[in-house]
Amino acid sequence: MSRIQTIFQRLQAEGRKALIPFITAGDPDAESTVPLMRSLVAGGADIIELGVPFSDPMADGPVIQRASERALAKGMSLARVLGIVRAFRAENDLTPVVLMGYANPIEAMGVSVFVDAAKQAGVDGVLVVDYPPEECADLTASMRAAGLDQVFLLAPTSSEQRFRDVAQAGSGYLYYVSLKGVTGAASIDMDEIARRIPRIRAVAGMPVGVGFGIRDAETAKKIGAVADAVVIGSRIVQEIEASERGQACANVETFVRGIRVALDELAGA
Repeated sequence: MSRIQTIFQRLQAEGRKALIPFITAGDPDAESTVPLMRSLVAGGADIIELGVPFSDPMADGPVIQRASERALAKGMSLARVLGIVRAFRAENDLTPVVLMGYANPIEAMGVSVFVDAAKQAGVDGVLVVDYPPEECADLTASMRAAGLDQVFLLAPTSSEQRFRDVAQAGSGYLYYVSLKGVTGAASIDMDEIARRIPRIRAVAGMPVGVGFGIRDAETAKKIGAVADAVVIGSRIVQEIEASERGQACANVETFVRGIRVALDELAGA
């Protein structure tokens, strides 16, 4: 059983929801990323999504795009992201790390080389935004052979056949995009989410996390009432961007702890 599966199993037994924060590796610089990851854990993160910066993102809004640009300008690369995971893993063997990014850097490195390196670094899963299940058979096979989880996206427009497709190819959890748009948008339809999540869970047979557009504890709690996990990215990256030098870790920890408290109020409900 993977670290991701273990986390969800434990949380389910406790009646709690997973908190999955996202940050971009290398933002504001490479040296800050492991301390920021520590702050996410201290604030109550169950799984960390670590963004791999890419020059031409298609799903990220302006906040995360700026973070990628800052990271790339300082020399961040997929190989250096794996080095960051390795450094984090040397001191934390419990918190799962999921790399979130795009196909181009993986293909440039080579799928088999990437999977082997990710495994050795201590990565637990990968979410590749522009790899639908029908276009990444090599990656899926390599990930399974290495015992790593491959997380897929589902959209508000996804059909039940797509639910089955991603469930067959993926593992760990599914990531439901809460709105039609990019990260950081703010037009969540809670009624639609409440209708869709139970059906996705029933068809897919694995936990479902919801992300895009979740910016505060109130919204996170509403999402947590129907989903297995809440994913928050742009709001945290915004906190990092706005922080004075040396204050980002403390500010991120405080923000994440507020979300954790709100989600834990759902325990046993």
